Amino acid sequence: MGQCFYTHVAASIIRHINMKPIKTITDPEAFKVAADETRRKILYLLRAKEMTVSKIADELSLTPQTVYHHIKKLCGADMVEVSKEVRVDHLIESYYRATAEVFHFAVGKQTKSKETVTEGVRSSLEALRKIGYDVKHDEKILSELVDLGVEREKCCVDKEAEEAISKLEDVDYFAKQGALEYASMLSMSDEELVRQDEIQKKFRDTLRSLVSKQG
Repeated sequence: MGQCFYTHVAASIIRHINMKPIKTITDPEAFKVAADETRRKILYLLRAKEMTVSKIADELSLTPQTVYHHIKKLCGADMVEVSKEVRVDHLIESYYRATAEVFHFAVGKQTKSKETVTEGVRSSLEALRKIGYDVKHDEKILSELVDLGVEREKCCVDKEAEEAISKLEDVDYFAKQGALEYASMLSMSDEELVRQDEIQKKFRDTLRSLVSKQG
């Protein structure tokens, strides 16, 4: 993980960044960093172009201090880094940029924590709400959905293939997902296939009890 915050004495020293199309994040702590909605918005901006803290603050209607706090967290998780530093009068202003266009979160042989799955489920439900679905506020059903999500993460995945595939640098996210699905299917027994179908059906039925299409 490269150093994010540093000071150069010389003016206008630029460090070029070759942004990766996809980057695999395996640190569980980074999951918590990316779960924050404001940090996800900052990442979205910095994937498109490099920006200063003040420009990000203006774009998101936040204070520079708040943005700096989030930037520091994102840098620590290796998702954002300094792209260049420019002298403005007697000050050095840092520009930041995302380290990849797409981030793939994988923990190798470990499964996602319940906290991580919960954040993912809440974010997905919020996205459904924005496209016209009626999402009930029922914490009990949400908890059941999360438990099923955790069970889906554990069930019938070829862990050895998952770890090997997550380390591939020259393969995009969708190819990785497809390869993992195929590898898991090839190693799956008939009993595991039946169990996977049972979990998937229960997940769908639970989701339908929480979400319905408006209109």
